[in-house]
Amino acid sequence: MSKIAFIGLGNMGAPMAANLLKAGHSLKVFDLMAQSVATLVEKGAQGAASAAQAVEDAEIVITMLPASKHVEALYLGEKGLLMQCPKNALVIDCSTIAADSARRVAEAAAQKGLSMIDAPVSGGTGGAIAGTLTFIVGGHTSDLERARPILEKMGKNIFHAGTAGAGQVAKIANNMLLGIAMAGTAEALALGVANGLDPKVLSEIISKSSGCNWSIEKYNPWPGVMENVPASKGYAGGFGVDLMLKDLGLASEAAISTGSVIALGELARNLFALHSAQGNGQLDFSSIVDLIKREP
Repeated sequence: MSKIAFIGLGNMGAPMAANLLKAGHSLKVFDLMAQSVATLVEKGAQGAASAAQAVEDAEIVITMLPASKHVEALYLGEKGLLMQCPKNALVIDCSTIAADSARRVAEAAAQKGLSMIDAPVSGGTGGAIAGTLTFIVGGHTSDLERARPILEKMGKNIFHAGTAGAGQVAKIANNMLLGIAMAGTAEALALGVANGLDPKVLSEIISKSSGCNWSIEKYNPWPGVMENVPASKGYAGGFGVDLMLKDLGLASEAAISTGSVIALGELARNLFALHSAQGNGQLDFSSIVDLIKREP
């Protein structure tokens, strides 16, 4: 079994790390939140006092961080983690960040003789807990094959999108569509309820009709329609509004750089920005339904 350093134990990282422990891997973990580390230690991991300590003898280094700035700050520079990683370590960054940031870190890793892939995930916290995530990988095929046995303990689907940064491009495109679909689903449900329909009945109809999508079928935004989703838990946990807003911002940046048209993506970004500005940034992104169903 591999010696793995896992850095970033948030809503996604913690259950991913827990699944690696269940698979019998040796984990040394670090997070800025001491309680997150303690929780994994209780499950059998070894805690580290710093990221550098976590990677001291690691064969695999996995990071799951919030944004580009965090990934670049962790890995790059004279005191960056790339300077601390063992020579033959494989670095796997599962964060969702700008493709250019992923390429910068991968290039710096190559200069240090390290192998690195970007492997952002899709599937939400439910997928992270169940070990059914989708990994969208950018990097060399040989590095992906080396990472595959590890990724398979945390996910169900693994796609090779292309070279370094390609995983991020694919993930950004996917999450832009997710944001659009969630806003549209919330709008459709709000319209039906405002006109006297039961949200459960309407959700069932849509899920068996041409409007079916992941948001209505697996992650329904209307409270009480579906058990074990954030909408039925006060929109706690899950994938935060501010994280969705970040990803929609990345899509906007990518579109500007290539002259691409993302009219619906920009509309979704504006809706989530307004929702966040009203104090909802830490709620799950499905709470966008509260903005849409609000009386004018």
